[in-house]
Amino acid sequence: MALVLYNTLTRRKEPFSPLNPPYVGMYVCGPTVYGDPHLGHARAAVVFDVLYRYLTFQGYKVRYVRNITDVGHLEGDADEGEDKILKKARLEKIEPIEVAQRYTALYHKAMDALNVRRPSIEPTATGHIPQQIAMVQRILERGYAYVVNGSVYLDVELYRQDFPYGVLSGRQVEELIAGSRELEGQAEKRHPWDFALWKRAEPTHLMQWDSPWGRGYPGWHIECSAMSTHYLGVPFDIHGGGLDLIFPHHEAEIAQAHACYGEAAHHQARFWIHNNLVTIDGQKMSKSLGNFITIEEVFSGNHPKLSRGYPPMALRFLILQAHYRSTLDFSEEALRAAYRAYLRLMNAYRRLLQVRPHSYATYSIGAWKEKVFAALDDDLNTAAALALFFEQTDDILRLYRNEIYLSPEDLDSLKRIWQEVLFDILGLTPIHQVEWERWERVVNLLIHLRRQARSERNFALADFLRDELQRLGVRLLDFPEETLWELAE
Repeated sequence: MALVLYNTLTRRKEPFSPLNPPYVGMYVCGPTVYGDPHLGHARAAVVFDVLYRYLTFQGYKVRYVRNITDVGHLEGDADEGEDKILKKARLEKIEPIEVAQRYTALYHKAMDALNVRRPSIEPTATGHIPQQIAMVQRILERGYAYVVNGSVYLDVELYRQDFPYGVLSGRQVEELIAGSRELEGQAEKRHPWDFALWKRAEPTHLMQWDSPWGRGYPGWHIECSAMSTHYLGVPFDIHGGGLDLIFPHHEAEIAQAHACYGEAAHHQARFWIHNNLVTIDGQKMSKSLGNFITIEEVFSGNHPKLSRGYPPMALRFLILQAHYRSTLDFSEEALRAAYRAYLRLMNAYRRLLQVRPHSYATYSIGAWKEKVFAALDDDLNTAAALALFFEQTDDILRLYRNEIYLSPEDLDSLKRIWQEVLFDILGLTPIHQVEWERWERVVNLLIHLRRQARSERNFALADFLRDELQRLGVRLLDFPEETLWELAE
């Protein structure tokens, strides 16, 4: 089965094939670096990390570009309000580049902890001002933009005489008219729904550059259009980001690409892929609601909604357990369950590595293997793929106890699939062998003492040892001839 992805542009699943095989160009909107990375950042990063890994696993050479927005992202995302990074710099009395540098470092630290691979290229908006100015100039030359008082705006009315506007979001200009309101800077626009390609900067504005229209800074939307087409050409294969970026950001990107390159832009990218949002206990994540949670707070437990900290793989596993197009509802209960599920698979994998093959096989993995890759091929359904691994944990225990048998070929294949899918594709981090050996020495000693206590009918001591192991996060599995153990939450 070939990889099928849901294309937001066409609103249906489509078989994926690159424009220039075996090369794949993928651009994903990265963070705006003005605050601590949060759960929304984690979900988007993990989702597209899995896509990156799976395309690479399938043999494609992927040029993965993920930008850093370090200028121009206004609070209202509609040409009004204050630049978020400049606001942070003013409040903390530091340079904007210090804000961007600090939070970029924190973002990388969080991504490394979550085992998110670095992209092939990670461009910054401030590092690509010439490319943005050149794109704005070309749009002006083609007649789709106008200059007012040193600012440049895309004329949506002129644009939609030649190209449809709203192809990604399904919104019509008439809806924008009905929902428009008077905002700062709107008076100089020809139409309220026009958007800025370049903004005039006041003398006190901290980040500004020379341009043919005077000192200013780029609009938020032009950044991604300029950087993506600079590194990937136009059109390229995949453009990704969070669902909240469809309008206005990604809609504006498509308009800019068409305005700059004409029909050849083909909507800038062939596949537009969007991950859904994160909610907290069923509510939208928001600082005003007191449910805004950063990635570091998940790790440390330093948040009112958390009773303790959780390791990075608990969060990554939680994200993988939901299909990327469904809402992910975060709660401590869900996070704890995800960590338990992760440990369950790690326990099974540890046992699988100790299974020995038999010439007389009573168990086959052919159908199971096909289902695993069919799930991943079906719009990257990580939730369905993980469910198939859970279905197999009991059989792995039976293999470990020599109740059923695998041929040498099937056993090698099974071990390879667990490694490839769980670790190489889904990006989970296995528990290190040294850590297993440390647990092995301590737990086996306590199991021996418990067995001795039971043989001496000292059931109080035996129960005490079992309860203490459970308190330490170790679950015992008692069989007539042996006691096995596994890590639990």
